[in-house]
Amino acid sequence: MRIFVTGATGFIGSAVVHQLIEAGHDVLGLARSEESAKALSLAGATAHRGSLEDIVSLRRGAAMCDGVIHTAFMPIAAVSSNPAIACETDLRVIEALGEELENSGRPLVITSAIAVLKQGIIGTEKDMGDSTALGALRIPSEKIALSLASKGVRTSIVRLPPSVHGDDKHGFIPTLINIASTKGISAYINDGTNCYSAVHREDAAKLFRLAVEKAPAGSILHGVAEEGVLFKDIAAAIGHRLNLPVTSLSREAAEKHFSWFAPFAAIDSPASSDLTRKLLGWEPIKTGLVSSINIK
Repeated sequence: MRIFVTGATGFIGSAVVHQLIEAGHDVLGLARSEESAKALSLAGATAHRGSLEDIVSLRRGAAMCDGVIHTAFMPIAAVSSNPAIACETDLRVIEALGEELENSGRPLVITSAIAVLKQGIIGTEKDMGDSTALGALRIPSEKIALSLASKGVRTSIVRLPPSVHGDDKHGFIPTLINIASTKGISAYINDGTNCYSAVHREDAAKLFRLAVEKAPAGSILHGVAEEGVLFKDIAAAIGHRLNLPVTSLSREAAEKHFSWFAPFAAIDSPASSDLTRKLLGWEPIKTGLVSSINIK
């Protein structure tokens, strides 16, 4: 298959590109800059110049391919300052890609988040988004993707956990490491029993590949390797790595300590991937979250 990948040079997207090429697929990757285009060429993919704001380029990329994997999303810093804009952009992109693929039977795999689900309970693939959830703004993207299944598009949704790990440059954990290093303590809120579900980016990439190859239309998939890692254990691993004290903070103190990241430090989002594993035969095998933090 020839697959069009958005976010193809990103933290997750670049792993998806590698996974697809290793499996024998051709990849057309969305490239916003010349630097990204060169990176895609070095990875063995073909660059397609455009951006999330350039709907014409997105539709053209989808038209040239047998399927689409949409992993692109605005950076964490941009999302924290104006999450509504990021999610509105995501919705427009999915609508455009879906319109291009209508009545073709071709696959469209989109990215969502476990954070769309109700917190404090183990979320499953059967659960729909909760309007009070931290990630509720991404629910419309899920709804439009599911609606496309009745319009001849083999859509599937990959929900990713709060922590997708793999190196020290991307995602929530590097942000926490930076906060701890700056403040001189590794902190958690109250008793630290709120949970992060987690997955290694290479395991997540394999799930995206399986989804584009064979996920049934209208599938909701959970890219979850670890159902729930205590935030206290994450803080302890960071403290051990940086040789810093590990400290409990009240919610009020945590607001000042974590700043814009405070809501993410309070996430309690355990989730199951049992149905995903049974449906696609996906089995994550890479390093767990806490172990990855302790690797220098």
